[in-house]
Amino acid sequence: MTIAVVIPAFNEAPTIRDIVMRTLREVGRIIVVDDGSDDGTGAALQGLPVTVLRNATNLGKAASLRRGMVCALEEGASAVVTLDADAQHEPEDIPRLVAAHVRNPQAIIVGARLHDRDRIPQARYLANRFANFWIAWAAGYPISDSQSGFRVYPASVLSALEIGKDTSPGFVLESAVLINAARLGVRSIPVAVSAIYRASARPSHFRPVVDILLITRMVAWKLLTSGFNISGLIRSRRCPARAPRSDAI
Repeated sequence: MTIAVVIPAFNEAPTIRDIVMRTLREVGRIIVVDDGSDDGTGAALQGLPVTVLRNATNLGKAASLRRGMVCALEEGASAVVTLDADAQHEPEDIPRLVAAHVRNPQAIIVGARLHDRDRIPQARYLANRFANFWIAWAAGYPISDSQSGFRVYPASVLSALEIGKDTSPGFVLESAVLINAARLGVRSIPVAVSAIYRASARPSHFRPVVDILLITRMVAWKLLTSGFNISGLIRSRRCPARAPRSDAI
């Protein structure tokens, strides 16, 4: 098994070096995609044994994820871990997500946070729950945290989805992948991780209203073209998804 970590980064100079150094203790292969940063994000990584890909201009999270994933697949990765560069995810949780991947090698593993409600800003929590409803409906099964970017993707799934050809913008890609994978018979499995929202953190690039509207528009189109997938709605509401706190699945 060859694991590669992809970290999209836009103006993350204060946190990127610490995140990458902690990630290197867990996984040896890291690809950072510097999404047109102008704050020295790339320079902060000097001297570290990582691959840094730089977008000439800010292209958005989806474009950075796609570029990093394609690079990882071309280099022979059997699975791709994605995590954010703003210290919202703890790299020390990577082994737990990888252990879940080993037990479920064809599933997408998602680090789920919504069980940790008291630590999540109310607007973000409500936006995520709203997105969960629509994405679970389109995917046809319960999803506990559709907006978490802390994931493990099997290379076989990314290849089947032709991830390099996906045109989803911004934060829409991670939602679209769950739906498109479900149509191939691939589900996501949640593993509970801590919700980390530091008071000193920079403002999130995620816009709760605008980005959720973009995600909802994408989901609405997929539902429209699938006859509204009423059976999927029923399945998605049948029982709540659980995010195990241990490695056991």
